[in-house]
Amino acid sequence: MTGVSTNKEGISIIIPIYNEAQRLPAFITLLFDTLESNHYQIIFVDGGSKDDSCKIIEANPNCSLIHSQKGRAIQMNKGAKKAHYPLLYFIHVDSIPPKGFDQILLHQFKQGRKAGCFQMQFDHDHVALNWAAFATKYNTRFCRSGDQSLFIEKNLFEHLKGFDERYHVCEDVEFIDRLYQLNQFTVLEQKITTSARRFKENGIWRLHFHHGLIHLMRYFGIGPKRLYQYYSRFVK
Repeated sequence: MTGVSTNKEGISIIIPIYNEAQRLPAFITLLFDTLESNHYQIIFVDGGSKDDSCKIIEANPNCSLIHSQKGRAIQMNKGAKKAHYPLLYFIHVDSIPPKGFDQILLHQFKQGRKAGCFQMQFDHDHVALNWAAFATKYNTRFCRSGDQSLFIEKNLFEHLKGFDERYHVCEDVEFIDRLYQLNQFTVLEQKITTSARRFKENGIWRLHFHHGLIHLMRYFGIGPKRLYQYYSRFVK
């Protein structure tokens, strides 16, 4: 269900994309398979794809497509502005939420939980990935990443002025840091399944090292421009 809604109960699902034509058909199919409510809005925000990403989305009448400058923070902010429902849910195309995720999140929202994420598991068995996934059960900002997805009350999102668009990496964790400062974050027991594709492409231990160093750099005050320079140099 897309388009303007007068029903105040529902969820707006926002997905930033860039050249994701290979993954989009399976992602869209799995996303609809996991939905259980009738009150949802699916917004894909394209950052200037050169492949057939936009054609794939436009072929599905239950999905909305908007265009944006490239950059996940910019794209997700633009998607949030088009959201019709009071609950926002940000997810990447490399991740598949648990069955009935929309009902789970709407229930949490009714219980007064304004922001949070799922725990995570990878689609590949490796000791480093299993360890990282296990750590996501702990409700601390040091165990958060955008791959766990994010649900948040739209009013709270707007109060925090959305994602910081200066960030081209770590935009999710920077925003989540601000939620932790307000004591407004819940880690749910259900698990989202995330692709290990990027780890396989970069080397699992190698990418863990660079991710860890980037988070450490940010913790010690390194700004978004230098973080992106480092990421662009060492991560595919």
